[in-house]
Amino acid sequence: MGGAFLAAAVLARVGARIGLPTIPLFILAGILLGPHTPGFVLVSDPHEMEMLSALGLVLLLFYLGLEFHMDDLKAGGRRMALSGGTYLALNVGAGLGFGFALGWGTSEALVLAGVLGISSSAIVTKVLVDTGRLGNAETKPILGIIVVEDIFLALYLAALQPILSGADSLGSAVLDGGKAFAFLLLLALAARFGTRIVSRLFDTRDDELLVISFLGAAVFMAGVSEWFGVADAIGAFMVGLMLGSTTSGPRILKLVHPLRDAFGAMFFFAFGLSIDPGDLPTVLWPVLAAVALTLVMNVLAGLGAARIYGFGPGPAANISTTLLARGEFALILATMAAVAGLDERLSPFIAGYVLVLAVLGPLAAGRSGWLARILPGGKAARAAEQAAEPRESTPVG
Repeated sequence: MGGAFLAAAVLARVGARIGLPTIPLFILAGILLGPHTPGFVLVSDPHEMEMLSALGLVLLLFYLGLEFHMDDLKAGGRRMALSGGTYLALNVGAGLGFGFALGWGTSEALVLAGVLGISSSAIVTKVLVDTGRLGNAETKPILGIIVVEDIFLALYLAALQPILSGADSLGSAVLDGGKAFAFLLLLALAARFGTRIVSRLFDTRDDELLVISFLGAAVFMAGVSEWFGVADAIGAFMVGLMLGSTTSGPRILKLVHPLRDAFGAMFFFAFGLSIDPGDLPTVLWPVLAAVALTLVMNVLAGLGAARIYGFGPGPAANISTTLLARGEFALILATMAAVAGLDERLSPFIAGYVLVLAVLGPLAAGRSGWLARILPGGKAARAAEQAAEPRESTPVG
C-alpha cells in the first residue's frame, strides 16, 4: 500500500512538471506495477486494493455532494432532469446502436449501452477539482447530469442483472428496481427535510470527532445503498449533500480534502491494476470507433445542455469534455459480463475503451478552449473577447 502511494506520487510529480493531469498518471502507475505488465510487480492481486479503491470512490462522491447545494437542486431540478435525460438518450442510445452494429449479441449490446452511456463520477469530480471549475456556472448542469446518471444507473443495473443471469422473472426485476428507487427517494427526502436534525447530530467543535463522524456516515450509507441495489457512490453523494447544508459543512469540506486526494489516487491506481495491455490490440478498431462515437455524442449533449441553461460555446465545451471520461461503472459491467459468460472480446474492449477515455478526458477538459473555438458561435465569442481586451496606447511623435 505504501508503494502504491509513493508510485502514484512520483509519477504525479513528473507529470506536473510537463503539464499532465494526475488521473492518467495514477492509472499508468497501476498498469506498470500490476500483474499484467512485465517487470516488477508491486500488487499481484488487484483485489488486495479493492477496499481502498472503494473508499476512494466514496470520498470523491462525498466531496461532490458537499459542493452540490440543495438550493441548486431545488432551483434547477427541471433543467437538470432535461439535460441529464438528453445526455443519457444520446449516449446510451448510441451505445446500444454500436453494440448491435458490432454483432456480438443482444446481451452484449445491452452491456455496451451502459459502458458507452455513463460517465465516470470519480473522474468528473477530479477533473472539476484539478481545473478549478467547481465554482463555474456550467458545473451545476455537469453535477446535475451526474446525479441523473446515478439514478438511471440504479434502475439500469436492476433491469440488466436478471438478463445477464438468464432469469426470466419480470417480477424479480421490477422488485429490485422498485427497491432501489424507493431507497433513492428516501435519501432525497432526508436531504430535503432532515438538514436541521443532521446539523444537530454533527455539531461539534472537535475536528477529530467531526472527521470520524462524517467519514463513518459516508462509508456506512455507501454500504447500505449497495445493499438496496443503488450504487455506493450515490449514497455517499447524498450524505455529502445533507452535510453540505449544515452549519458544519464548511469545516467538513476543508477536513475531507486530504482524505479525498489520498484515497482518490488509490481508486485510479487500482483501476490501472485491472487493465491488461496485452489484450488491447485485439479490439483496437472497435475501441477507436467507440471513442470517436462518444466524442461526437458528448459534444452534442454539451451543446444541448448549454442551450437548456442559456450558456455559450465556452461552457458547452467544458460540459462536453468534463463528462467525456468513462470509468468505474464500465469496469463493473465488464466483471458482470465475464461472470455471465458473454463474448470474450467484451472485457478487453471495455478495458481499452475506458483507458483511452480516462486519459483523453482530463486532457481534453484542460484544453476545452480549442473545442469552444469550433463550436457554433465560438468564433464570434472569441472576437468579442478580443475586442473587449484593453489595448496598449501607441506613443505619438
